[in-house]
Order: sequence, then structure tokens, then C-alpha cells
Amino acid sequence: MAAGQNSINTNVGALVALQNLNSINSRLDATQNRVSTGFKVTGAVDDASSFSIAQGLRGELKAYSAVSQGLAQARGVMTVAEAGATSLSDLVGDIKKKVVELANAAITTSQRQILTDDFNQLLENARSFVNQATFQGTNLLSSGAADVQVISDIDGSTITLRANNLIQHLDTFSGAADVSTAALATTTLTDLADFEAEVSTALGNIGADTRKLNFQDDFIGKIADAVEVGLGSIVDADLAKESAKLQALQIQQQLASQSLSIANQRPSILLSLFQ
Repeated sequence: MAAGQNSINTNVGALVALQNLNSINSRLDATQNRVSTGFKVTGAVDDASSFSIAQGLRGELKAYSAVSQGLAQARGVMTVAEAGATSLSDLVGDIKKKVVELANAAITTSQRQILTDDFNQLLENARSFVNQATFQGTNLLSSGAADVQVISDIDGSTITLRANNLIQHLDTFSGAADVSTAALATTTLTDLADFEAEVSTALGNIGADTRKLNFQDDFIGKIADAVEVGLGSIVDADLAKESAKLQALQIQQQLASQSLSIANQRPSILLSLFQ
């Protein structure tokens, strides 16, 4: 049919207006979806390549979250170990005081017995501090303690938390300690100095390992933030821009609806020709 012809069978104007309205409605739906979700890419249909990249980044973020959780648990282990070793270090000072008092040959037999009982009680307290330094079943200070490997990155890298078997050193000191005489108590002071050095070494190891955990956790947090920013640049919608576009499309929709209504009225005009 030639252009410009009027027909009641084919309304070209209405078809064009309908196509335009459908196109506007489709863009309006997409814009409304962006405004409501805050995303410009919500699925592979929107942008297959961007959605694929975004899914990969989301997977990395989940992996970084798991690493951070593992590092947090490891910090719990180290915090408890530090508390146990610090309490033991403080107690060593009290033990040394008792041994020095027992090294005094001028004390009476009854005084020596009282001081010896106090000394033995302090050793029991020391053992209790070490055995109770447990977090979720892990104790880096107890007998048989082993190094703990902590996942530190999403590539499977690990950080080693060193075991510090202070129970073994405490047992060695306790087994050799003898304060029954002033002379033996003086010898025990030398053994106590060795034990004190082991406690100090353990505290140094714990502090160094804890710093490694903290540094790595901070680094992982920064990397995860960077990944999240990158993800946002790919999938996040510019809400100010989308809002303006939404208003424009709503106006276009109204105009297209009116155009379709006008086009649909054209065939009825032909009726006037036959009246």
C-alpha cells in the first residue's frame, strides 16, 4: 500500500506509535529497575561481560571475607596465649621473691615450710595459667602444642603461629627446683632465670606473630575494599542520572500513549466520508 493512503485494515500510524511506545516502555522498565535496585547490571541479559566480571569479583569478596574471619579467629588464639604468657611472666616475679626469701639461711624451719608451701602453690598457679590459655580448643602454650598455619590470602598463603611449650619448661624448672635449704634455693634461682628467659622468648614470639596477623588483616581489608570499589564501578547505577532519565521517559511514555490514541482514531475519521 502506498504511503499516505488511508485504510481501515492497516493503521500505519498506530503501528509506528505502538512500536515507539513499546520501546519507551522497555527503556522505562530498565531505568526503573536500576533506580529500585541501585544496579545498572543485575544479570547477564543487561551486560554479559560486565556481569561475568562482577560475579568473579563477588566471589573474591566472599573469599576475602573468609580469610578475614580466619585471621580474626587466629587473633583470638594469640590474644589468649598472650594473656596466659603475660600472667605467667608476672607470676615469675612472685616466684623469684619466694625463692630469694628461701635462700636466706636465717629463716626458721617453720618459716621455710610456710614459704615452701607458698612457692609450690605459685607453681600450681603457673600451671593453671598455661593450661587455661585455650581458645576454641587451641592452646599454643600447653604440652604437645604445635605450630598453627593460618590462611592469610585467597591464594592459599599462610602465616605460621609458633607454639611455645611453656608447660614443658615449667615442668623442667619444677622438677629441678629444690628450696629445702638456703644453698639449694640459691641454685634454684639460676634455674628460675632460665625459665624466666623461656617465658620472655615466648612473649616475644607471641607479640611478633600477633603483629603479623594484624598487618595481614589490615592488608586484606584494604584489598577487599579496593575490589568492592571496582565492583561498584561496574555494576552500580548513577542514581542521579537514572532519576533524570526516569522522569524524561515517563513524559515520553505519556506523549507516546497520546500519539497512539490519536493514531487509533484515524480510521473512525473515514466514517465521516460515508455519511
